[in-house]
Amino acid sequence: MTTTHHIEIEYCTQCRWLLRAAWMAQELLLTFESDIGRVSLVPGTGGIFDVRLNGLLLYSRKAMQRFPESKELKQLIRDQIDPDRPLGHSDRPQSGE
Repeated sequence: MTTTHHIEIEYCTQCRWLLRAAWMAQELLLTFESDIGRVSLVPGTGGIFDVRLNGLLLYSRKAMQRFPESKELKQLIRDQIDPDRPLGHSDRPQSGE
């Protein structure tokens, strides 16, 4: 049985962050194409750029005081849905590297 996951990217419309959110959605869809059932772009306001997986907040731009890197989000999502999955060049370096 295949489990599909839902990713939400809530972005600030006042800040014009739609393109950033769409690019991040594309990156996640390419990396996790067989695991993701959908990626939703959710318009918001007030400088929000939050990423949720199945309702769980994985990343908040306000809390971290910066935007996530694509590599960083891929690692956070992988750690939740398949911790043993290699991410190739987007993976953390192994200890000793």
